[in-house]
Amino acid sequence: MAHTKHIKRTTSKSMRRMLRREVPSTVGLLAEEQDFAAMTRYRSFVFDDHSVYLQQVEDLLRSLAAQGVHTTVTLFDPEEFLEFCETSGLDPDTPLSRTRFIAELAIGGASVPYSGQPIDRLVPLLINEAVRQATWDYATLLLADLGTCAECGKDIGRESFDRASRLVLRLLEAAGAGTHHLVCSVPAEEAQLLAVLHVERAGEEPVRPSGSESAEFVTVLAAGLAMESAGGVVLRTTGPGEPDRLRGWRLNRGSLVALSAGEVFSAYCTDAETGDPVSPEPGVEYCPGFVVEDPEPRH
Repeated sequence: MAHTKHIKRTTSKSMRRMLRREVPSTVGLLAEEQDFAAMTRYRSFVFDDHSVYLQQVEDLLRSLAAQGVHTTVTLFDPEEFLEFCETSGLDPDTPLSRTRFIAELAIGGASVPYSGQPIDRLVPLLINEAVRQATWDYATLLLADLGTCAECGKDIGRESFDRASRLVLRLLEAAGAGTHHLVCSVPAEEAQLLAVLHVERAGEEPVRPSGSESAEFVTVLAAGLAMESAGGVVLRTTGPGEPDRLRGWRLNRGSLVALSAGEVFSAYCTDAETGDPVSPEPGVEYCPGFVVEDPEPRH
């Protein structure tokens, strides 16, 4: 009888371990030292050294991966955590409150999947993802606040997004085959909006950029177009057996205006802070931008 009970207990533990692999995990990470310092005021937060804390998080992530558990890492912001606790009526000085906050972050917060990256690689990835999401959110709010056109009654943000989508599509079509790396930079009142887009195109196949990266890029460009902001777009095209080609456009009164080869060279070969010349990048051609027209009229 005792042997049978032991077998049942062993089987039960084994089944729980198997079930544990079916449950994803989310780890909230205090990536910045100042954020970590803000959490040390809570008595229930047991860490007092950021380096030790990061090492312990890395050990935890490795342990979960060794168990076959899928884990995502999300950025833990102490100020957002305190607001969450105040809104939810929770005591911030408890592990339970922290886990509830992390569960909320798992739904819509910036996160990256853990795939064995060292912690010193994981932290920059997470911070970059948080910046990307904040940029997207801010640009989306800018478009949403523009309201409707007084003349045609159409939603300005929606129209700007659709126009930006068409311009990006035509730009990529004109760029031809290759690996394309696009960067859009738009100054805004509270932040410098920056978005990137990677697109692979073989031959003359149709261009179909999709996914969150594409939506983010189009949203930032749309914000620049709608606000008639300064800013610009740069394109780097890479192809086998040929030099990289750099092109650029500036935003001017809600349109993309192609830069000359000399303007592209000047933009890339001048230090933005000092104005001093910078040596040209070897194996790179500085090319003029091409005309990118929207087939539909602006409203």
